[in-house]
Amino acid sequence: MTPTLVLVAHGTRNPRGVEMIAALADAVSTQIGTTRVAFVDVLGPSPAEVLRDTAESAVVVPAFLASGYHVHTDVPREIADSAHTSVAVTRALGPDLVLAEVMLDRLRDAGWQSGDCIVLAAAGSSDTRALEEHRRAAAMLADIARVPVRIGYVATSTPTVSDAVSTLREDGHPRVFVASYLLARGLFHTRLSAAGADGVGEPLGVHAAIVDLVVARYHEGVRALGESSGAATEELSPARRR
Repeated sequence: MTPTLVLVAHGTRNPRGVEMIAALADAVSTQIGTTRVAFVDVLGPSPAEVLRDTAESAVVVPAFLASGYHVHTDVPREIADSAHTSVAVTRALGPDLVLAEVMLDRLRDAGWQSGDCIVLAAAGSSDTRALEEHRRAAAMLADIARVPVRIGYVATSTPTVSDAVSTLREDGHPRVFVASYLLARGLFHTRLSAAGADGVGEPLGVHAAIVDLVVARYHEGVRALGESSGAATEELSPARRR
């Protein structure tokens, strides 16, 4: 039987964020079959609840843009709590060159032109591993946009998005755009309009390339399940996370 994909997101009280994750899951399901959604915070169902209700093997894809506390702690704990005996956990969605390309598409739609500087706006994290992955995401975007990219944070961590925009202005860059390193619209994305930039890209959203990225992560997990030969839970090795 084909493994079920369990798409795990953070959770939000904003209905647009919930709708976006549901739409992403629906788009993915047209390519790989049964796709279910779970949340690690704010609302349910939890990953453990979804896995308890899943008879077949499962591939858990963390719909996070960096591997912080939720990916390293919440997801493994939920899988252990579920007592499911055939689960593969893939790497998170980001950082990935695909996300950088989608951000650049969103920036162009917002009026960005070659040569305009960019602030990558991330939610932030207290986890140093996630912050390092934000730096990798910014480097990927800078590489394809061929302009300086600074990181600004919406909530946790510094500098703030506004401070990052101001720094680029002070450095003599006349036009600065904000790339939203967020999956969906919500409070965090709304705050970006007050950062003083010349334009703000839309969130990553349900972009065809992101649908393909989730599908690619799923197939990584399916291969891991095959290689595990019935092991209880197979997490992709660090070498395969790159």
